Amino acid sequence: MHTFQEITIDQLEINPFQMIGKEWMLVTAGNEKKANTMTASWGGMGIMWGKNVVYVFIRDSRFTKEFIDREGMFSLSFPKEEYRKEMKFLGAVSGRDEDKIKEAGVHVAYHEGVPYIDEGSLVMICRVLSETPIRKEEFKDASIDENWYSTGDYHNMYVAEITSVLAR
Repeated sequence: MHTFQEITIDQLEINPFQMIGKEWMLVTAGNEKKANTMTASWGGMGIMWGKNVVYVFIRDSRFTKEFIDREGMFSLSFPKEEYRKEMKFLGAVSGRDEDKIKEAGVHVAYHEGVPYIDEGSLVMICRVLSETPIRKEEFKDASIDENWYSTGDYHNMYVAEITSVLAR
């Protein structure tokens, strides 16, 4: 296991466009009995309701969604490029069908009971503040539905407060 230290939001010097959109992140939720993770490349960071928040988008069909909804907490882990193969695997295989965390060769650690992927170089522990379903009738640009939701498997947008930041 890696050694992390808790840092403040003010100590972060990151580019969320690079970290989320290009390097990807792992969304992990559950408890010490069972956890699941998924790869994500959609999301954001900012301020909402006077809090430091992240925005993550989870499809209804994702197994990780069940853990987020049950626990109300999740983590975002940001592994470096050397873990690209593992991240692709974690995004392609369902945890419903197999122990994909073990199969990928990554490890779960916990911060105040919230699971995260130990191979991350940066981890954010998050508490869900809201969940908003994204639906076809809300799009102002019809091409979004055509390009991203042809199967009808829509996302839910979670806004979550960043309660802790861990860095190696």
